[in-house]
Amino acid sequence: MTQKDLQFEQGPIRPPNEAQSLLLRLTRNCPWNRCEFCPVYKGRKFSLRSVAEIKDDIRTARAIADEITAVSWKLGHGGNIADAVISQVFSAGSHASSYRSVAGWMYYGTGACFLQDADNLIMRTDDLVEVLAYLRQTFPEIQRVTTYSRSRTVTRKSLESLKRIHESGLDRVHIGLETGYDPLLKLVKKGVTGAQHVEAGRKLVEAGLQVSEYVMPGLGGREMWREHAVETARVLNQINPHFIRLRSLRIPGRVPLHARLKDGSFHMLTDDELAEETRVFIEHLDGITSTVASDHIMNLLEEVGGKLPEDKPKMLAVIQAYQDLPDEERLIYRVGRRGGAFRSTRDLDRDPATYRKIRRMIAELQQKEGPDAVERMITDMVDRYI
Repeated sequence: MTQKDLQFEQGPIRPPNEAQSLLLRLTRNCPWNRCEFCPVYKGRKFSLRSVAEIKDDIRTARAIADEITAVSWKLGHGGNIADAVISQVFSAGSHASSYRSVAGWMYYGTGACFLQDADNLIMRTDDLVEVLAYLRQTFPEIQRVTTYSRSRTVTRKSLESLKRIHESGLDRVHIGLETGYDPLLKLVKKGVTGAQHVEAGRKLVEAGLQVSEYVMPGLGGREMWREHAVETARVLNQINPHFIRLRSLRIPGRVPLHARLKDGSFHMLTDDELAEETRVFIEHLDGITSTVASDHIMNLLEEVGGKLPEDKPKMLAVIQAYQDLPDEERLIYRVGRRGGAFRSTRDLDRDPATYRKIRRMIAELQQKEGPDAVERMITDMVDRYI
């Protein structure tokens, strides 16, 4: 097999914490694909991939990995994927995305594999079990296998099926919970109820799988923000997932929810309002042992994270520190955060040069284009991450 043959199919997205994982595509796109806030799969048809096709991709990924290992030995690195090995791999002219993906996975050595696309548990249980077993057999060095799924799909799987899937090699399921508030779930066409979120999460946990639930701060807008925060926490309290991950709402022009934004039926929260919603949400998380993570650049406060219940005061203190800033410093922090310069409100004091630069830029922009220009700039900076 020559380098130009070493390609396999990959999907468009993966969770941020799977950035260094081996990516393999089991299904194409999303079987639901109606969520008002999601831009990813619109206009694309869902399809299942055959077991034979998936296995062929796994074999191709293995061949790529073996070839990269051979390069390492040839360069005297004894199978280790050092910088020199990566340089040699790419200088040889192999720039296929799948080749880069495997090389990066080997370089970082995470031992993790993420299965794409949006809802792989929709596969027949026997097919998924066969694929997982083959993956583990072909890549014995893999330590963790994860995937996306939908709560509605999980509720349709028997507990026995989920246990078989776990025993065959799946370790963690990422669920887009978004909200636990039924009127909001209906409004954004999530296709699931809060009760079904609870049923699915509990069933996955009982099957032995780790559960990572994604929550979308801001999804309720000004109309439903408090109900969104309180009811989402209530649902999560009943699940007690292993992870709760925050993914703040953004509404680029290409998502259906943008029409509501334009006609005035949906009002997006300001960053200050978003911080208050997040505070209410964290306050209402009770009686669970989940790990909270704010691990995405779209989130205003990255430090809102930790293990419940012991880190709850620390998380609330992070929000309070932002809320206690003077108006001008909150604006400077927001611009710095959205531009990637700041990761904490403490950076305002740690990096005075950047602080002064941003402050000067804000003043110049306001003088030239008016007071709303800074908000437009912040919106443009955040939306580019979607």
